[in-house]
Amino acid sequence: MKNKLEEILKNASEEISKSANIQELEEVKLKYLSRKGELNTIKKNLKDLSDEDKRVIGSLANNIYNELETKINTKNEELYKIELNKKLVSEKIDISLPSDIRVQGKVHPLTQTINEIVEIFQGLGFSVMKSENSPEVETEYINFDMLNFPPNHPAKDMQDTFYTKVAPNVILRSQTSGAQIRQMLHQAPPVRVISPGRVYRCESVSARKNNLFHQIEGLLVDKDITFGDLKGILNEFVRIYFGSSRPTRFRASYFPFTEPSAEVDVECIMCGGKGCRTCSGTGWLEVLGAGMVHANVLRNVGIDPEIYSGFAFGMGVERLTMLKYAINDIRLFFNNDIRFLNQF
Repeated sequence: MKNKLEEILKNASEEISKSANIQELEEVKLKYLSRKGELNTIKKNLKDLSDEDKRVIGSLANNIYNELETKINTKNEELYKIELNKKLVSEKIDISLPSDIRVQGKVHPLTQTINEIVEIFQGLGFSVMKSENSPEVETEYINFDMLNFPPNHPAKDMQDTFYTKVAPNVILRSQTSGAQIRQMLHQAPPVRVISPGRVYRCESVSARKNNLFHQIEGLLVDKDITFGDLKGILNEFVRIYFGSSRPTRFRASYFPFTEPSAEVDVECIMCGGKGCRTCSGTGWLEVLGAGMVHANVLRNVGIDPEIYSGFAFGMGVERLTMLKYAINDIRLFFNNDIRFLNQF
């Protein structure tokens, strides 16, 4: 049995030395040192020997096991370094080569416009309203009644407003103006906020109308706020958004929640005010609605109109994007046509 152990040591040592890779070395280890390996087979037969032979042969078997294990570990480190060096050479990166072109997604043009408008008004001292004060699912009470809409106002008609089955008088908001009510209910003056968001109306989809679109609501309430402050803010917005000073005009209009109210036009960016198809020959393009917050609205939220005054404005994101980039069909924003989106 001693001769058998010495033969195992000799053969295993030669096979370890000849192993060309880690896989071959692992096979040698399994052959000689595993539970079913040759060394363990001999150890299992020690029970048939005398006590003296058990001591001698057992000690020799353990010494051979330890010696082979050391040789295998040493050889494993040697082979690992060789394979690692080969891998480093084969996978070497030439940093002087041009990088691969990876096509990345782009920010949607409507999102770009919202971000730009928000940045402009933040520069003018406005903060963005918290989302909980600007929910898309709203009550008719907030969306209309608190904003001074008469009970039989046509905007409440089912043809204009999406009513839900969640509960009576729960709607998809038709305007972002309800956000100013929630803001004033939670914040005492001074208030200076904007609220971007989606709105919904029962519209027939066409090149100029969609039943889902985006608005940005603005609100400023403080002491001694005048219509002149409103004009100054909006003229500065127009100047920054369109890239240069552009003539504006404020036309008298009507909104239940503002008095006086106005539609704001800018000089047509296509014809420079000369008149063209885009501006229907008028030389002007409507960009937003605005006005001084109605005294009834202030009273509805517990603000004394004898002490405080303010203005509100609302603008359509799709319309402003279409004007700035000369886009003639609102449906392009929602069709996910990569040819259109790649232009932005």
